[in-house]
Amino acid sequence: MNAPRPGNGTPLLEVRDLVVHHGQLRALDRVSLRVFPGEVYAIIGANGAGKSTLLRTIAGLHHPTEGAILYDGKDMTKVRPERRATAGIAMVPEGRRLFGSLTVEENLQVGATYARKGPWTIERVYELFGWMSERRTQRTAQLSGGEQQSVAIGRALVANPRVLLLDELSLGLAPVVVQRIYAMLPQILATGLTVLLVEQDVSQALRVASHLQCLLEGHTTLEGRPSDVTPAQVEAAYFGLAPEGASSPLEEGARGPGGSGGTGSPPRSGGVTGGVGPQGEEDT
Repeated sequence: MNAPRPGNGTPLLEVRDLVVHHGQLRALDRVSLRVFPGEVYAIIGANGAGKSTLLRTIAGLHHPTEGAILYDGKDMTKVRPERRATAGIAMVPEGRRLFGSLTVEENLQVGATYARKGPWTIERVYELFGWMSERRTQRTAQLSGGEQQSVAIGRALVANPRVLLLDELSLGLAPVVVQRIYAMLPQILATGLTVLLVEQDVSQALRVASHLQCLLEGHTTLEGRPSDVTPAQVEAAYFGLAPEGASSPLEEGARGPGGSGGTGSPPRSGGVTGGVGPQGEEDT
């Protein structure tokens, strides 16, 4: 289990020894994490590592076989997804999952269905994304991928969550679009949000995260602050390798696959920390 970060008090979100199956496949195996208020906690890993499964289980879309999910000190493991939303957990899913036949504003109204009281309104989202107000009546199916991702983020924000789950923001988007979306993250955090981020673009995750955790084949292989890990340690954790002359900062009790090459394709040129990571397939 993760050690508490000094000065951050009690974790807002805690996952304890989570086990999740997809049929006979053990997608997550004893995964634990603690996310403290105001953090950007990044989950990295290749395709099939279990990243999206972890987020979807926290949101209530998958049921764990074992383990517990605690939010604000309360056990949420068996709470229905809509109850988690009204409690303050909102998710931007992989692939956006918008209603393409609905307008931009209608999609935002869907997000406000289970809204808590808070600073985020549809008008506030329009202020954050300057282009959106003038195109509020346009169907989202007619938008570009980056524009659709912005609408998906806005749909989650209008629910006024305390914890925002972001699943693969960069998936299928041009690098300039990814940078533009991530540039808005400080404005979102300034309203008091805590972010749990799943990302294959490792370099992007390292730039924005205050804490990171690497998964490989459903196991935790690395956990710590980005400033405390080296590129070699990140690469070893990503692929399940043991670099010569270096000890990987594996969390006590976590089990890596012990030399397995892992799943998914290697990141693009420059190694794990250089450039955009593998894209495409949905995590199991």
